[in-house]
Amino acid sequence: MGMSSGDDGTVESGDGCGFGGSGLGEGIVFEVCGGKAWEILGEGMGAARTILILPGFQTLISEKQQLLMAALRNSFSMTILVILVLCCLTTHANARVPSEKLNWKRLIIVDQSGKGNYTKIQDAIDAVPSNNVDSILIRVEPGIYEEKVLVPLDKPFIILSGRIAGTTIISWADSGDIWDSPTLTVLASDFVGRYLTIQGFQNTYGEGAKAVALRVTSDRAEFTACRITSYQDTLLDERGRHFYNNCYIEGGTDFIFGNAESLFQNCHIHSISKRNGAITAQKRETTEEETGFYFMGGRVTGIESCTLGRPWGPYSRVVFMNTYMGNAVNPEGWDDWGKPFTHNSVYYGEYKCYGPGANRSNRVQWSLNLTDQQVSGFYKYLRSPTSWLKR
Repeated sequence: MGMSSGDDGTVESGDGCGFGGSGLGEGIVFEVCGGKAWEILGEGMGAARTILILPGFQTLISEKQQLLMAALRNSFSMTILVILVLCCLTTHANARVPSEKLNWKRLIIVDQSGKGNYTKIQDAIDAVPSNNVDSILIRVEPGIYEEKVLVPLDKPFIILSGRIAGTTIISWADSGDIWDSPTLTVLASDFVGRYLTIQGFQNTYGEGAKAVALRVTSDRAEFTACRITSYQDTLLDERGRHFYNNCYIEGGTDFIFGNAESLFQNCHIHSISKRNGAITAQKRETTEEETGFYFMGGRVTGIESCTLGRPWGPYSRVVFMNTYMGNAVNPEGWDDWGKPFTHNSVYYGEYKCYGPGANRSNRVQWSLNLTDQQVSGFYKYLRSPTSWLKR
């Protein structure tokens, strides 16, 4: 889906809605104010189905559509989980809902052919004024951009957006220090990597050393429909509140790690480990920290064997809900990283997950099979990572 711009300095997707992309085809789609709201009906869920009702859309959905949704609920002879998570698809900074146009005050075009304002992404970011207060769209034309990119602390409100999924790639090959090796580092707050935008944040170093593809240290960062790939330590989700929507994240060991407070909505997590490599290494260090990784919907797949996570910090917190788990997820599910003293302090939970890797009969005893009641009291942690999206 292409993008067009208006005379008033707005951009919208070619079909008039603010979201879309691969991986959404499993949903039932409703027209809302010329855009689209959607509900996930997980592939292959059998008796377990999930319907997401986003309160931000309730005032926009017509009476006819509400009746349609009610009929759908009544037609399922199965348990329907209604998740009241505000904002999961709302976007950055201006209280937008997905059906609204994307506004910006300035457009910068990056084009390797020389037809834009700059040929390098970093040059475009450097052109953003320090202590910027306006949304600035940096539109990156298709190409492979072999450069290390930094969004510095004093340049908030940047929207980094490509045109076509899979053809706009930021690539670098560095390894070693997790703070210096990232291909893309985001330090500034209120950053948006638009889905159907840059399809590859990838570090091509390969196996054998830490090679971070994406480091996010900012507060209020949003990534939608991005591909983030490396091997060890792919995504350094270091700190802050973050929202990953419909992203593809690939790695072999500890490839989602850090101490941020993040919601992963409808993401595809793919392990390329051959030796039970951990997907997550969350670093919550005290009971007072409201941090954790929360995976809602989506799927976990792998080429051979993997575990869902291991504790980088003693109070590590990771939860998977209504997630498809392929047979690469090993029966034990979780690893203590040789730290048995963490068995009573970590919070590793699963709720109504499905697929061959979701069988909990051989799970480690210190992981949690969450009940409806436990999840009901847990929703505050799901709202918190994205509460900033409702401004």
